[in-house]
Amino acid sequence: MKRLEGKVVVVTGGALGIGKATCIALANEGAKVAITDILDEEGKKLEKEMISNNNTARYWNLNVASESNIRKVFSEINEVFGKIDVLVNNAGISGANKPTHEITEEEWDKVMSVNVKGVFLCTKHVISYMRQNNNGSIINLSSIYGLVGAPDIPPYHASKGAVRLMTKTDALNYAADNIRVNSVHPGFIWTPLVEAMGKESEEGLEEFRKNLDNLHPIGHVGEPEDIAYGIVYLASDEAKFLTGSELVIDGGYTCR
Repeated sequence: MKRLEGKVVVVTGGALGIGKATCIALANEGAKVAITDILDEEGKKLEKEMISNNNTARYWNLNVASESNIRKVFSEINEVFGKIDVLVNNAGISGANKPTHEITEEEWDKVMSVNVKGVFLCTKHVISYMRQNNNGSIINLSSIYGLVGAPDIPPYHASKGAVRLMTKTDALNYAADNIRVNSVHPGFIWTPLVEAMGKESEEGLEEFRKNLDNLHPIGHVGEPEDIAYGIVYLASDEAKFLTGSELVIDGGYTCR
């Protein structure tokens, strides 16, 4: 039997990068996957790809900053698949990369609306479905920058710190309902977003990646699948005694 046989999983920001790898890994372990994102073309392409591989998957357009949209989409997912067992709060943006005193209120709010408010709203609206099953796993994507600081992208760092503490609070609030809540803290992962940053950088793509590799004691950046495998574990019953924890997958970055 596969590790997630019979489980229904919702993945936000599921169309690309870590989200895409997570959807595929979850489905390969037997889960029925609700792919959600605002990237319709990529999301629908992934849906077709997964179905062609005999996985059970369906794509929904979801803006995690809209409560009415979340309420509607989660209701539809529950209706189509019959329940919701696991929520992966993966949707996120990096935001403005400049010092705090130069960041506008709009730039700050944009990051918080997705990275923090999105986690709050999706968690809020999945709880009732998990309580119906008396079981659930919520997996929040934080970051190494929810654990340590760095002199860049202040709104992003603040948002990921918030996600880390929100995780622990919700782990306490819902433990009696047999709902586990854990956070995942990736190091630098070679996603399409990071690759695009490299192509736009002054030093060029090759030097950009080399510099990122050198930040990790293990000698290289991670791949989306490295994070996806950790999420599979947290979604599975193998992690039944794990809640309020931080799964750090960072190639040793935070050991320094």
